[in-house]
Amino acid sequence: MRILYGLILSLTSLTLLSCGSRTSGFLGGGDSVQFKYATLPSIVSYDGFTVVTIANPWKEGKALHTYVLVPRDQQVPVHLPKGTVIRTPLEKAVVFTTVHCALLMDLGCRDKIAGVADLKYIKIPWIQRQAKNGHIVDCGDGMNPLIEKIIDLHPDAILLSPFENSGGYGKLEDIGIPLVECAEYMEVSPLARSEWMRFYGLLFGCEKAANRLFAEVEKNYTNLKDRAQEAGQGRSVVVDSQVGSVWYVPGGRSTIGQMIADAGGRYPWADDEHSGSLSLPFETVLEEAFDTEVWMFRYDSDKPMSRERFLSEKDGYDQFRAFQSGELYGCNVRTSRFYEESPFRPDRLLSDFIQILHPEMKGLGPLRYYKKIE
Repeated sequence: MRILYGLILSLTSLTLLSCGSRTSGFLGGGDSVQFKYATLPSIVSYDGFTVVTIANPWKEGKALHTYVLVPRDQQVPVHLPKGTVIRTPLEKAVVFTTVHCALLMDLGCRDKIAGVADLKYIKIPWIQRQAKNGHIVDCGDGMNPLIEKIIDLHPDAILLSPFENSGGYGKLEDIGIPLVECAEYMEVSPLARSEWMRFYGLLFGCEKAANRLFAEVEKNYTNLKDRAQEAGQGRSVVVDSQVGSVWYVPGGRSTIGQMIADAGGRYPWADDEHSGSLSLPFETVLEEAFDTEVWMFRYDSDKPMSRERFLSEKDGYDQFRAFQSGELYGCNVRTSRFYEESPFRPDRLLSDFIQILHPEMKGLGPLRYYKKIE
């Protein structure tokens, strides 16, 4: 009987490490949390604990991570499925990304941010003030964090972003603090990425706030998309600009590619199947997109952008129709909250896209991130 019982537990663990949709079927009696858009997380609630399985976006059929959430006010059950145990709600977290700091503030959980990494990239005034006053600990570079500072904080979890073939998280994996792998950026639609806020709401005990916020985002985004579709085909657009020796063009199935489609825009790479970016030489982009009507690009600067300054960055930009006609729209990521807001508030970014690609459409308010380059 001991051998049989051990075999059952082993099979249970293996099942949890595989596709999340099979978890509830094996354990039995679990209630699945249904996601409308997100494809990577699978959440099943059981008596005394909740199993969260994050599918590996780079290895089909494999799990990136399995978490077992146990309420903080309850005893840990004797027999738990295999996975990283996290006591919820999280009361103290180290957050490695500015976007998740911004989300936690929107969810009313800013007091649970105990430490951050890459502080210089977090353009949130409250975070900067708290770090200056010593109320939030600066844990150093996200790629080489200050392990001792993190240990001294005794956080309940560390929120960070996983990357393909990253080789793991080094010493962070050895200090016994749960690592929450925030892989929502690998989702293939803006609303799928945004819906991950429901998972974070579950972690931090603010499920109702997360559900309300996502319902608002979904409603706004859907209404905007419907208006764009009713307006008919919008203008053609090329996105971003050359960095170094390559031009990173959003793939057709990336969140930006999807957003262009939802805004009714015409995009040279609309039929591309990549969910990430394409690394293309300048000549290829020029060949495919020289006749696009609009050019939308992001830049990072403490100085205003102009057509002359933009042209000085790369010989050949003036060969694009959008440059010649003056239909240039720049988003300064240093002075705007593009990176802080747009991943979980795609409705705000879609409004910008629609206003630029459908200039005849009225009543959407001023542009939030992009500005026309004079």
